[in-house]
Amino acid sequence: MLESVRDDMTSTVTAATLTVKLTETISLNGEDQGSTTTLEIASINEVSKRIVTSTTTETEILAFGATFGSGQYISANVRYIRITNLDDTNSVTLTFKNEGNDECALLLDKGQSFIFNGDLANGVQDVIDCTENAGVDPGLSGVGDLTNITVWCDTASVDIEIFVASV
Repeated sequence: MLESVRDDMTSTVTAATLTVKLTETISLNGEDQGSTTTLEIASINEVSKRIVTSTTTETEILAFGATFGSGQYISANVRYIRITNLDDTNSVTLTFKNEGNDECALLLDKGQSFIFNGDLANGVQDVIDCTENAGVDPGLSGVGDLTNITVWCDTASVDIEIFVASV
């Protein structure tokens, strides 16, 4: 979210509700086993959608912090992130890092999407713990702020789509 230098500037952007609908369609033995789940996230007033090419070098694709900047989102405001591998052959590896420099990585295969939902009140603050033997902590004392997401592929360049929604 860009902060105005002038206090008297009025935004012309009207916040809206983002609707995310996940649908699985499958029939086994003639019986419908599919499902549809809908999530509505209110007050979204900023979205970013882009397609980038991942290479064999690990590259930061998203960063989060206290202020808006080049390629950086305000961590408290992010509510929804989707990363889709647009390739029809190759996978990519996504690495998530928190403020304690703990990292966790996952493979995103061809054609697949990964959704990271921010906390509906605090965005991507205090949402991720990537330490070895993290375990479950009902008090969430071990979780930290998501600080960045990187991507790389090990065989050939891959196009990925990134969608971020913030309040």
